[in-house]
Amino acid sequence: MRSHKITRGVDRAPHRSLLRASGFHPEELKLPLVGIVNSANEIVPGHIHLDKIADAVKTGVRLGGGTPIEFSTIAICDGIAMNHAGMHYSLPSREIVADSIELMAEAHCFDALVFITNCDKITPGMMMAAARLNLPSIIVSGGPMLAGEQKGHKIDLSSVFEGVGAVRSGRMSEEELEDMAARACPGCGSCAGMFTANSMNCMAEALGLALPGNGTIPAVSVGRIQLAKEAGIQVMNLLSRNIGIDKILVREAFNNALAVDMALGCSTNTLLHLTALAHECGFKLDLGLVNAISDRTPQLCLLSPAGPDRIEDLDRAGGVPAVMKELMDAELLNPELLTVTGNKVVANLADAEVSDRNVIRSIEKPYRPQGGLAVLFGNLAPEGAVVKQGAVSESMQRFTGVAKVFDSEEEAVKAINEGSITEGSVVVIRYEGPRGGPGMREMLAPTSVLAGMGLDDKVALITDGRFSGATRGASIGHVSPEAAAGGLIGLVRDGDLIAIDLPQHLIELKVPEDEIKKRRDQWRQPEPKIDRGYLKRYAKQVSSAGSGAVLSEMVIIETGDQK
Repeated sequence: MRSHKITRGVDRAPHRSLLRASGFHPEELKLPLVGIVNSANEIVPGHIHLDKIADAVKTGVRLGGGTPIEFSTIAICDGIAMNHAGMHYSLPSREIVADSIELMAEAHCFDALVFITNCDKITPGMMMAAARLNLPSIIVSGGPMLAGEQKGHKIDLSSVFEGVGAVRSGRMSEEELEDMAARACPGCGSCAGMFTANSMNCMAEALGLALPGNGTIPAVSVGRIQLAKEAGIQVMNLLSRNIGIDKILVREAFNNALAVDMALGCSTNTLLHLTALAHECGFKLDLGLVNAISDRTPQLCLLSPAGPDRIEDLDRAGGVPAVMKELMDAELLNPELLTVTGNKVVANLADAEVSDRNVIRSIEKPYRPQGGLAVLFGNLAPEGAVVKQGAVSESMQRFTGVAKVFDSEEEAVKAINEGSITEGSVVVIRYEGPRGGPGMREMLAPTSVLAGMGLDDKVALITDGRFSGATRGASIGHVSPEAAAGGLIGLVRDGDLIAIDLPQHLIELKVPEDEIKKRRDQWRQPEPKIDRGYLKRYAKQVSSAGSGAVLSEMVIIETGDQK
């Protein structure tokens, strides 16, 4: 046991002294020490109840014969951070989450880990830490929020963001919007649609890192507490069998995850995070593979923002296991991979079934014949760009429009609110990538305002930044290379034609090569938007979105002028 380094032998008497000062009984120190990583805080609605989840996990660990020891990490709410300077810090927090867990786990010699998470960057950060540490580990999410209701219709956070656009265009009153804001988020949990948080919690199931039900059991359900207890028991089983993460996060597990991703219609951010997770596992996730899997995997669910169903509906219909069973029966999933249940995928799905075909359709009658995501390539994005094609109207699947270029999200939102964006436009928002942002901000504000104005099927938007999972419409993000790295998106000018062809996975700037060369010769690197603190260091080390926006292993140390 790793923990023997701090609990056994004469030389470890000082260590035992400190552990006893923390309240541990000598008998507890004879048992395996299990780190309970908890991202609870009092501002993120997906995390305000995680103390109860942690208590349940600890009960399970004790039932399984271990000693649970809780420690914390940070958590940022993307919704609260949206559309202001706070969003610069969201994606970079993923690396802090992973690094902080690594530091705590290695310094204190835990034998196993249970990761308690829920929201956007916390879940992938914890996954990355799990892969890096390679201990017996399980991911446990806090569960999704229930949908709100207004005038007999289900609503969620994306409804409120789109309501802002409706107010701006005169389609809704401010009083109606405020009423919606009061009703949309009725309690704890990750926001109710298939946004990034719930997408990644479903991906944890699909990868085999979480128990069945992790992605969909509502936060307020007793089933969530029972799942947490079971996770505590099960991590002790993994420890007794010496099952580390490397036995679960094999290359084929990512293929399974991508198939489930396509069937569910998940957030575009899943590709950013799965790519980063693969990097932690020591291999590259080929974005071309994403299209191959998407082309053969039909979209079986149409969840908010693409459709009317929420995560609670998916859970009622059978959850992720039911979706995986559909894929497995169609030979679109590898059933022989090991998972944190200690069993293979096929055993986990033995009792899975679909109870509502309106929520989870069959392979024969899907919502779409292709998956929910696509990666586009072309001169504008030679390293790829990502679109949630399942949330794009048929009229926008092929589209050529006139560029309206903005060097920040704020400039674009101002122009949209002023009515400067008209039908047939392609809104280009650049210098918002991992390096140029810095931090690769999400663009829910401009996309939701366009949707609220009724322009989401008449206007496209492309950016080297990201989109929230709550985004719908022809919104193409992660354009790589980004503008700050010299990518072609930095050379686009107002009036240029941009062609988008989702079925062919193409995105092209229709400008002659000689003109592009002339513009490139004139291009100059802009000054950093934030040139201090963590983001200054982050911008110098972060890779492109096409590589998962992971940090380079090269550390740049500034020591002033060199003589």
